[in-house]
Amino acid sequence: MTLLNQSAQDTVAAAITRVEQHTDAELVTVLAPQADDYRWIGLLWAAVIALVLPGALMFFPAWVDTRTLLLVQWATFVVLGALFQWPRLTPRLVPASVRHARAGALAHSQFLAQNLHRTAGATGMLIFVAEAERYVEILVDHGIASRLDDSTWSDIIERFTAQVAAGHTEQGFVDCVEACGRHLADALPATTTRNELPNRLVILD
Repeated sequence: MTLLNQSAQDTVAAAITRVEQHTDAELVTVLAPQADDYRWIGLLWAAVIALVLPGALMFFPAWVDTRTLLLVQWATFVVLGALFQWPRLTPRLVPASVRHARAGALAHSQFLAQNLHRTAGATGMLIFVAEAERYVEILVDHGIASRLDDSTWSDIIERFTAQVAAGHTEQGFVDCVEACGRHLADALPATTTRNELPNRLVILD
């Protein structure tokens, strides 16, 4: 994960504060190092490889007896099982559809957890990143959705995803917040001075 220090978090918070001065929307940013620990997938891959290995070694019967074969199988499972728990490697063993499904589910749960569904005028917006999955999602309440189509955010999400993949998560958050802010200022200009939700970047454990 690209660790965002306090200075980086303050930069994102400042961008949100600037944007909210020009719109009635309430923005919340959430960063998850990864959406799931995927421990099961690492053990699954280790087990599959350990089970397949004896079949391959049987082509060399002259030097592989049953006892050696069993030891090699167990050693393979233990070594790969430990290796596949490495946080940088484990998500890459998971199919993209599974990674995105887990990240999407976490994004939707965070929309509720951060009380974005309770803002005045239903103008909550969540900008969510699951960094290990290289997944970005923007969720909005119906007060925004009624004025701006979902396609409004497509290019913003695509650019932000590329920045996350390149390790530029901090700049990606700032660029995303500012790009969203331009659309929000046009569609939902500020009519009152309020700040219902914290502007800080929420980092999940």
